[in-house]
Amino acid sequence: MGEGRAVKAVIFDLDGTLVDSAPDIHRAAAKLLSERGHESPDLETVKRFVGNGVAVLVERLLDWAGETGGAEAQTAATSRFHAIYGAAPAVLSQPFDGVSMTLQSLTDAGYRLGLCTNKPLAPARQMLAALGLAEPIQAVVGGDSLPVRKPDPEPLLHVARALEAEREQVVYVGDSEVDAAAAQAAGIAFALFTQGYRKTAADEIPHHLRFDHFGELQELLERFRGQRP
Repeated sequence: MGEGRAVKAVIFDLDGTLVDSAPDIHRAAAKLLSERGHESPDLETVKRFVGNGVAVLVERLLDWAGETGGAEAQTAATSRFHAIYGAAPAVLSQPFDGVSMTLQSLTDAGYRLGLCTNKPLAPARQMLAALGLAEPIQAVVGGDSLPVRKPDPEPLLHVARALEAEREQVVYVGDSEVDAAAAQAAGIAFALFTQGYRKTAADEIPHHLRFDHFGELQELLERFRGQRP
């Protein structure tokens, strides 16, 4: 790779990266907590709970509500959240500005596109289809696809293998600390989308590329092709 990075595949996170999905997650969280006799947190609080998968999200919701029911209550609440959210994961969610055009443009330019998310596979696929984003995505791994999930590197490497790309030929696009950690563990370059659900300052998250709008991404990738590793 001494003559530059031959980037051939771009893998994306979903929640907070391709899609502003927090409104639907917030809606499902509010319904879950209401059924259990609680008020619900505001949207910004729920955004901070997103990123580590449904079980962790529900654990954070129950902690916020002051529930101390233990593992059995946690399991039941997680199952109920899956049912609520899975019934309608894309009612309020929308792609971030420029996402659809960028996915098509990257495809036309010859990049192979994948998705690596901690969202369970079924609602992830349902969301992609509902929002018209499914066609360009050639490989998808959800939070329940493998025995491990991000920040473990294996889900990301699994998508890279499905796209027939070596790790040095891949850029992972995400919005959070979890995404950055997964990319770092996998030895894959990371592009940080700054308008998502990160919890810390962008400067504090390790990244190779950084962008505020999807209209900037392809040019950044083209520049990155010529950088020495």
